[in-house]
Order: sequence, then structure tokens, then C-alpha cells
Amino acid sequence: MEATWRWFGPQDPVSLREARQAGAKGIVSALHDFAPGVAWPLEAIEERRRTIEAAGLTWSVVESVNVSEAIKRRTGAWREHIDAYITSLRRLAQAGVRVVCYNAMPVLDWLRTDLGWVLEDGSVTMRLDETTMAAFDLFVLRREGAEAEWDAEMQRAASERFRGMGEGERADLMRIVLAGLPGSKDVYSLEYVRESIAVYRELGGEGFRANVSEFLRVVAPVAEELGVRLCIHPDDPPRSLLGLPRICSTAEDLRALRSATPEAANGITFCSGSLGVRAENDLPAMLSEFAERVWFVHLRATRREQNPRSFHEAPHLEGDVDIVELLRILVREERRRRAAGDERAIPFRADHGLKILTDVGRDCVPGYPAVGRLKGLAELRGALAAVERLS
Repeated sequence: MEATWRWFGPQDPVSLREARQAGAKGIVSALHDFAPGVAWPLEAIEERRRTIEAAGLTWSVVESVNVSEAIKRRTGAWREHIDAYITSLRRLAQAGVRVVCYNAMPVLDWLRTDLGWVLEDGSVTMRLDETTMAAFDLFVLRREGAEAEWDAEMQRAASERFRGMGEGERADLMRIVLAGLPGSKDVYSLEYVRESIAVYRELGGEGFRANVSEFLRVVAPVAEELGVRLCIHPDDPPRSLLGLPRICSTAEDLRALRSATPEAANGITFCSGSLGVRAENDLPAMLSEFAERVWFVHLRATRREQNPRSFHEAPHLEGDVDIVELLRILVREERRRRAAGDERAIPFRADHGLKILTDVGRDCVPGYPAVGRLKGLAELRGALAAVERLS
């Protein structure tokens, strides 16, 4: 397996030099300056590749070439956006980058309510608190129909939570929940999110799934021809929030996406942290079932709290996810591929990380500190070495 590290480009406060010192061999990066629906220029792709290689590393995975809202909703310039997506894939393949992660979560990417939750040992992590999310939904977003989705007890708790927040806390909550894609500094407006929720309510979960499936039916054959492996990122968290549908949260969801098109290029980013939030998701069973289509792996652990719909990011080997068992399955799958003539290593990264030591007070993209990820990657590499030796 190939140890990789997410790098957000020259503006990332964590450098490529630090990534290499942390033990990474490959880099996971994207051209965040280009919005979904815009074709990436070959010159910009080549420049990013040269920058990464000059640091002694390889651009192993693109994360992410995301699916635009026009494609998800099948509105506006959605056909042109698919053409632009295919153009980006062709140019990435020309530059030698052939694993492409993408997100298909509607409107908002991952959702958290706190980016600075302090654990007992002083580590700083990210958290989603269900009561705070209800407070946002009911009293900040004021989503139509929200009252019907929260029971009376939660509505009371959310009201109390909201009343206890100062103006600064409310502003921080809005900024966190309404943040754009990782790597961007965009913050969506409440009006935009409300309008988008109304569109998806009309479209429905099955309509949304059909639109993403149609996108795959067009794009996956091209990816197959190019030798590019597409891998969808699971929903984070893996359930509906704020009335937005989710289509990549369970084994059933993954089966439906896999069946949308027969090409092997239609694959999965197996994110143990995202899928692990849902207690009924049996991660070893899911990984075993979909291993042949897993082209990229995010390894992290989350910890469900007393209210199991609340969770926080945990140290990589200490949460609700059996990372060691997942590594056993991945090692077995990689050996199977090699026996079949596929020599490409499975890229993985220590997804997210806790702020520890000198991370505290240092700027970073939320969830992507230097030392916390170094610790996570070191733990994963050590566990992987043991699994490979003993398997």
C-alpha cells in the first residue's frame, strides 16, 4: 500500500517537505482554484505535478474533481459540466494522474458543528453535536419543515442551546456549517442553502441518485478507456441532515452506485471515518464486499457519543473503527490484485488528524494539521507493517 498525504497546494500551511518527513510517498491534491464544472487546464495540472515531484513525491491521487450542483440537479449547464469533467480526466491521464476521488454530496460537503473540541488529554478535534445541529436547523437556518424532523425533547434542548450561545458562537456555527468544499474559503449564504434544500426536496433521494448514476454512465466508460480510476467519497456524516438526501451512506447505497455502470473505473473511496459514524455499518464486511472496487482509502476513526448521532474525530487507533482489521482486508486485496497482474499499490492516507503539540496555535486547513496527521500516519504505517509481516 502507498502512504499518501493530502496537500491543498502552495497556499497550504503544511508543506510538501513536512509531508515527506512525515513518511508520505504520494500526494493527494487538487486544483481548488477551479470551480466544479470548469475543465482543469493542462498547464495547471502539469505545474502541480512538477511542484510535487520536485519535492521528491508523486501526485498519486486527485482529491477532488467534484461533481457540480448543475450535474447533481440536472439543471442549467449540466451537459457542458459533464464535458468539462471528461476534459479534466483526459488531461489528468495525460499528466499521469489516474486515481480521481470525487464528492457527490448535495450542496454541503462534510458537516461539523465544532472545529475546536478539546479532548481530555488536551488534543483538539472536530465534532458534530446533534443538539447544536438541531439548533442551527431550527433557529439559524429556519428550514421549512424542520420542526417535523426533530422530536419535542430535541427541540427543547436545541432551544436551550441556542439561547445559551453568544453572537460570536452563533457566527462561528454559521461559518462552520455553511463552509464550502475543503481547500476553498467559500461560505455559502443561508439564502442559497435554503433554496438548494427546496430543490433537493422536490428532486428527492431517488431523483438525486438517478442523476449521479447518469453522470457515471457517461463518464465511467471514458475513465475506463483512459485507465483512470474514479472513486466516490462516502457521505460525511452518512445520513440525511438539514433535509438534504444522501446516496452514499450504506452498503445498499454503494451497491446501487456500483451497479449504475459496469466499468471497473466506477469505484469507491473507502472512508472508514465517514462510514464508521453509522453504527449499523459493518465496516469489515463492507470493505470485503467492495474491495475489488476500492481504489483509494481514507483511514481514520470516529467516536460516537452518548447520543449516537453525535460524534467526534478520535485518535486513529482508538475510535469505533477497527483499523487493524481493515488493513488486513486491504493487504489481502492488494495481494490478490498483484497475483492478477495489477501492480498498482492501493493509496491510503491518514484522514484528518487531531491538533497536538505544535499544531496548537498554528494555522491549518480544518482537520489537516501537521503533527496530528504525522502521528496518525505513523500509527497506520506501523500497524500496516505488522499486518504485512504476520499475514
